[in-house]
Amino acid sequence: MASSKVASIWRYPVKSMMGEELNACEITEQGLLGDRAYGIIDNQTGKLANAKNPQKWPNMFQYRANFIDPPQKDDAIPQVRITFPDGRSISSTDEDKNELLSNSFNRDVHLSTASSKDVQFEGYIPEEIEELDNKGTIFTRTSPKDTFFDIDMVHILTTSTINYLKRLAPESRIEARRFRPNIIIEVPDTEAFIENDWVGKTLTIGSVQLKISQETKRCVMTTLAQGVLPKDPNVLRTIVRKNAGSFGVYASVVKPGTVSIGDRIDIH
Repeated sequence: MASSKVASIWRYPVKSMMGEELNACEITEQGLLGDRAYGIIDNQTGKLANAKNPQKWPNMFQYRANFIDPPQKDDAIPQVRITFPDGRSISSTDEDKNELLSNSFNRDVHLSTASSKDVQFEGYIPEEIEELDNKGTIFTRTSPKDTFFDIDMVHILTTSTINYLKRLAPESRIEARRFRPNIIIEVPDTEAFIENDWVGKTLTIGSVQLKISQETKRCVMTTLAQGVLPKDPNVLRTIVRKNAGSFGVYASVVKPGTVSIGDRIDIH
């Protein structure tokens, strides 16, 4: 692993919207500083809007979010700019933001920051993927306390796994952004689902230590259109058939610090 290094870093200021690529980022106990700092809440259900339920939120990936000023540790979360599918943009400080968001989503919603209150989100299990259980049903999960995350604080993917899936599904467009990772690790000279072997181990990146908690079980989000990437159920179908639905890993933060592109990685 001595030759492995950080290839790219991604942060998503608003849950389920397109995010921003970074050269470096501070990592706190709650993951990348500013990651999923905001979410869209459905006022009717109190649940978090997210692309896992495309029946209710079909266009989440057509929205883009970026911080106007970079977040600073121990400071309030800075304002975020949200760009709508039609190119208009709003700021999180605009008085009419919730009205504009509600009109755009065609549902009564408001923009929120994470709180200690339990927040739930829904996911849809697609009917067209034969290997999945409970096809065509909706499930409900609760985000970790004080976050808008799905499971754990940092989502990690390797170039090895991305390249392996490209070979397994040559007719599909396999790009990292389909899977919304925080950190992509370049692992040279390997082509496999190598993250499977990392569960329970500790990843050291400079001064940062991340404990790999579990494999990332993929969902319908990986099949959705994103920017120029087309809708493609074959992406998830291949992951289910070839790796029991896992693609990448989640990690908790053992030791905070700063991660930069090019940082060397050690795993033990």
